[in-house]
Amino acid sequence: MPIYHSLGTIPEKRHVVFRNEDHQLYQEELVGTQGFSSLSSLVYHIHPPTCVKQKGMPYSVKPEVAIENSLNAMSFSGFDIKPTEDYLQSRKTLFVNSQLTIGLAAPTKSPGYFFKNADADELLFVHKGSGTLHTMFGQLPFKYGDYVLIPRGTVYKIEFETKENRLLIVESFSPIYTPKRYRNEFGQMQEHAPFCERDIKRPKNLQTIDEEGEFDILIKKKGMIFPYVYLYHPFDVVGWDGYLYPYTFSIFNFEPLTGRIHMPPPIHQSFEAAGFVVCSFVPRLYDYHPQAIPAPYHHSNIDSDEILYYVDGDFMSRNNIQKGQLTLHPGGIPHGPHPGAIERSIGQKETKEVAVMIDPFSPVMITDEALRIEVKDYYKSWLPQEA
Repeated sequence: MPIYHSLGTIPEKRHVVFRNEDHQLYQEELVGTQGFSSLSSLVYHIHPPTCVKQKGMPYSVKPEVAIENSLNAMSFSGFDIKPTEDYLQSRKTLFVNSQLTIGLAAPTKSPGYFFKNADADELLFVHKGSGTLHTMFGQLPFKYGDYVLIPRGTVYKIEFETKENRLLIVESFSPIYTPKRYRNEFGQMQEHAPFCERDIKRPKNLQTIDEEGEFDILIKKKGMIFPYVYLYHPFDVVGWDGYLYPYTFSIFNFEPLTGRIHMPPPIHQSFEAAGFVVCSFVPRLYDYHPQAIPAPYHHSNIDSDEILYYVDGDFMSRNNIQKGQLTLHPGGIPHGPHPGAIERSIGQKETKEVAVMIDPFSPVMITDEALRIEVKDYYKSWLPQEA
């Protein structure tokens, strides 16, 4: 979300002398993406952010792909992911292609280390739990229903307030933005957009931590974790400004667009990247034409897969769907409402459903972790009950 933001103390001009009261220079760092041509922020440290004391042995966290090519409609029971104390070990990748990974996590404790994803923007959706994301940009509280967007290269530590935490995690190898069609040429959200700048929660409570010691930062790069130990605390920042920083956005602040007849999924779009879009299904009034069919029509995903993560409420087009369940409808074959769903929807006035949809534009591969929680024979769920 390209909104200018600033916290702490910064000089009046970029790249000039900036000293503390002891006449020591602050250390300026440009944090940017896509070379020097995209979003960036200027950060002012007490110490150089480059002082590495030691490096550990890197290890692989690449997901094991079980199915490279599939044309099966599949479903997965997300709450069958077992809770794990460690934040990184709890992250289980289910789907992957060259542009993104999609996974789940159920951590039960706050990590003692810092983490940096040097490959991907991370979009966390909080299904259960609450806490605070700590970064050098400040603090970001999060709770049920929040999307937490963490730009690549951000060193962070998550502090959970709860023991039961459930996260949907998307890693994007291209930057994640709000949809361009919602913004004018100056970057401001337009009046027709289903959310606006007021709904974006930006970092606050910048705490400058001036500590010397041994600070463990686990850095992810190309499917590997590289353990680093830094001399100075990574949050020794006295001030920063710019357009690149983490933020949160609640799915419940997404204002649904409705019409007289059924509207297509792009009206639910919340985020976009080079290789996929993310949509938010939220409680809303149904279509109000007197002959409207609120359930979606059958459709073929010719050019994209469709992955739905079910959060809450009764999803109008599906039978026997549980919270935390995922469905994968692959590109190339049609899918649509389950038997009885169309008739059930006629005459209904509203829905209380909450779900997150991710549409990758290239087919995803399915991992071993996904098969461990697969709901068997989901592809048969459209058959008439007597079949």
